[in-house]
Amino acid sequence: MEKQISNNLQAFLDMIAHSEGTVKYGDRDGYNVIVGGSLFNSYDDHPRKLVRINPKLSSTAAGRYQLLKRYYDAYKTSLGLKDFSPASQDAIAIQQIKECKALPDIEAGNFERAVTLCAHIWASLPGAGYKQHENDMDSLKQVFIACGGLMA
Repeated sequence: MEKQISNNLQAFLDMIAHSEGTVKYGDRDGYNVIVGGSLFNSYDDHPRKLVRINPKLSSTAAGRYQLLKRYYDAYKTSLGLKDFSPASQDAIAIQQIKECKALPDIEAGNFERAVTLCAHIWASLPGAGYKQHENDMDSLKQVFIACGGLMA
């Protein structure tokens, strides 16, 4: 049986979704959002839609955590996932957090260190460096707390 997600990890996931901007679209807490704000209807697979963001940037980002299709394909195999459902999206985001070695900091309430460790995964986090909009640490900290996260 899958281990229950802690309050801090859930708050961190909610903060990522807020930072990525997905929760403001549709009525499924961001799980069915394609980059740019359009929605998809089936969780059978990643929507695999290439969207032109600007003349120099196109993306296949989709879902609550804006996962690129190439990463979905890799995680689908490595994690044994059957679909792109909310549970699968959460599992992938948690795996990415683990790979960043940020989970202990999230659980301990070391928010800023956890964000810094994860910034290379999510372009909207401060310090990501992808030449896209980055949210500031203080506003994300407030989202984390509002979502039930506890700071060290």
